[in-house]
Amino acid sequence: MSRASVQNPLATIASSSSIPGLAGLADPPTRQIDAAAMDYFLIEMVSTLRASSAVAAARAKKLEQDMIDAGLMPAPSHVPPTLKDTQRDSVGSITSKASGGKAALDDEEEAVRSRLEAIGMHVGANVAERLCHDRGMFADTLDAVKFVCKDLWVAVWDKQVDNLRTNHRGVYVLQDNAFRPITRLSSWRGRADAMRKARLYVAMSAGILRGALVRLGYQAAVVPEILNLPQCSFQLRLPKGP
Repeated sequence: MSRASVQNPLATIASSSSIPGLAGLADPPTRQIDAAAMDYFLIEMVSTLRASSAVAAARAKKLEQDMIDAGLMPAPSHVPPTLKDTQRDSVGSITSKASGGKAALDDEEEAVRSRLEAIGMHVGANVAERLCHDRGMFADTLDAVKFVCKDLWVAVWDKQVDNLRTNHRGVYVLQDNAFRPITRLSSWRGRADAMRKARLYVAMSAGILRGALVRLGYQAAVVPEILNLPQCSFQLRLPKGP
């Protein structure tokens, strides 16, 4: 065997590797998915988290009752109903029952809402990090909010914000006249039930905004508000100054 026929394996690997190939591994291209798939995903996620929260609440209630039965913790004190609680309406139903059912429903919805917001924060932080890969630091909070209104909104919801208002004291209101996650939301029970569902379905979106701002270095409070479907606005409270 001649000496020229012997090749260095490392040299062969180095020569076969290309810089664009390595760049592709370090920063893979963005893969798009159908918007309808995200709508179906959000529907199933809300339903799954609602069932999961109900199971977790039942487990916690059973554990509390077991501890009470074992004498490890006192039983909850009974609060006597007030005159307002026992007042009857025109059809003869007791409002205390309705208010108790509504309170239980609100607690369940709040548990689902908090979990959706936590998921949204994780997603928003990663999306913001990817979008800011090749840009410098933001000059101030207004610059960061403009980034959210344009770049982030287009990346997540395929459009820019329709209206941005601020009082120049750290409060910003972002309005979307046809917010994609709730554009096709309705309820056979009527407008009130549709509005209640919509408030739950925008919880993840609020988490996306909050997570993105946290990753940019701004601790923000994000409060969604729905007055007329499919319009949705988000109030952002950020620390004043850069």
